[in-house]
Amino acid sequence: MYEVFADLHVHIGRSEKGKPIKITAAKSLNFANIAKECADRKGINVVGIIDCASPYVIEDIENFLKTGDAYELKDGGIIYKDRVCILLGSEVETSEKGRNGKCGSAHNICFFPYLKDIKAFSNEMSHHIKNITLSTQRSDLSGYELIDIVEKYNGILIPAHVFTPFKSYYGNCTDRIENVFKEKFEKIFAIELGLSSDTFLADTISELETKTFLTNSDAHSLPKIAREYNKMLVEDISFKEIVKALKKEDGRKIIANYGLDPKLGKYHRTYCDDCEKSIETREPVETCPICGGKNVTFGVFDRIELIKDKEKTKSPEDRPPYIYQVPLGFIPGVGNKTIDKLLNTFETEMNILHKLSKDDIESLVGEKVASSIEKARSGNCKVQSGGGGNYGKIC
Repeated sequence: MYEVFADLHVHIGRSEKGKPIKITAAKSLNFANIAKECADRKGINVVGIIDCASPYVIEDIENFLKTGDAYELKDGGIIYKDRVCILLGSEVETSEKGRNGKCGSAHNICFFPYLKDIKAFSNEMSHHIKNITLSTQRSDLSGYELIDIVEKYNGILIPAHVFTPFKSYYGNCTDRIENVFKEKFEKIFAIELGLSSDTFLADTISELETKTFLTNSDAHSLPKIAREYNKMLVEDISFKEIVKALKKEDGRKIIANYGLDPKLGKYHRTYCDDCEKSIETREPVETCPICGGKNVTFGVFDRIELIKDKEKTKSPEDRPPYIYQVPLGFIPGVGNKTIDKLLNTFETEMNILHKLSKDDIESLVGEKVASSIEKARSGNCKVQSGGGGNYGKIC
């Protein structure tokens, strides 16, 4: 058994031929560049690329396998230069019955062991999505229906960023995910927390006590990969081993979640765009009590306060620690030139965040920058809460 770092939510912006996949993601985010970034700069051992059901991306994967740098594993996944395992995933938006009779929608990340599986999944989903070439298009399926299709092609389904105010189960669909999946809820063995929440907030909801928590980046650009990630204990890097870790089988498990302080997330607190102020209220509001404005986004913290059924956070005994950690790109005074200098010397961001002493870093970039990095990687930064689509700030 050995420890690996995994980020299971990375988008593709464009195909190798420039075809749009995730409109809001950077053009440099393509399949090959993600693999190289994880291997050469981030030090991520397992990456979940969640736009692989697009026929344009499938073509890129087939060409990528012809280069000789990568091959499919017997236990599922694609291995790149024997250093990075790529999980083939698809993010699917489901149509749900939302709260108060309103129409809701939720994002799900689905992973498949082999290219043939995701090709078959893509073909079937083309009958439920208007444009299968684009990422995260709304389907006419509910999560209850989708999970059967995912399992038909040997896949797993993980509810994505479950608390965000838009496109998530708790955010705009339901107070309990079990109400959506019903008798199939036991098939959901992991959920993704999202940038605006953490273990301590999520463990105030009792139905999540048996679920594995994932901290992933939801990266829309190469530098954002591994802004949140997981440390896992596995026998090797493959689809089969990662699933075992998520299910906590045969000694495989997640041993730590590394994530932002949720205050840094874009939707942590309720926020009014009209007066640009946070609104600290437990109840959902459609009108800002400060200025009367209508452009109000209900926050993750406030949503959890509303639906939690445990007054005090009491995590199950096997819950791994959630470690607050700020990625290099978020740290004040650490710009791209400094990051490049660090990576040219110390190889990967994981080395810098986990292996180096403060003295090692100081010898290269000076005491001030080294102190900032030390505070960030130990979670000792002061943070101003984000909301309404605006990231929080390190003070």
